[in-house]
Amino acid sequence: MARRFRGSDTFKVDAKGRVSIPAPFRRVIEASDPDWNPGQRPNIVIVYGDERQDWLEVYTMRAIEEIDEQIEEMQRGSPERLWLEELMHGQSTETQIDDDGRLVLPQRLREKIGLTGEAFFISAGDYFKIWKPETYAAKAGHRAARLAEQYPDDFDPRSLLPPRPRG
Repeated sequence: MARRFRGSDTFKVDAKGRVSIPAPFRRVIEASDPDWNPGQRPNIVIVYGDERQDWLEVYTMRAIEEIDEQIEEMQRGSPERLWLEELMHGQSTETQIDDDGRLVLPQRLREKIGLTGEAFFISAGDYFKIWKPETYAAKAGHRAARLAEQYPDDFDPRSLLPPRPRG
């Protein structure tokens, strides 16, 4: 099983759009890039989505290849496949982590999500999201709280996981 991203953190974004990637995230990116070797720059894919998406999704090469394979299994010409192709292929960009462990975010992507002085990174398993900290606090944080309100205080969210085969 591939390594997963864990945790969240906030980092400064400089005037050129450079932002440090959390060190543990870099190890996952390197381990999930089949073309990476020490001394090289690891590859990633940033999915920026349409105008409704106000965050960036950053995928490892292994994760994006899995998604590409899933899209290829869909019926050609179906509205669902066309939508996913547009999102995952047309509204994305492949890039690399620089030698100092930074990601250079193009100005158009920074403007799209309103990113200025800081970027908030949060793990999502085999990818992570980059948000403007204030947008994350206003949207995603409240979404999780609303979901949690549906359950009693002593509810264990792990009970939502599908059962594992025994034996």
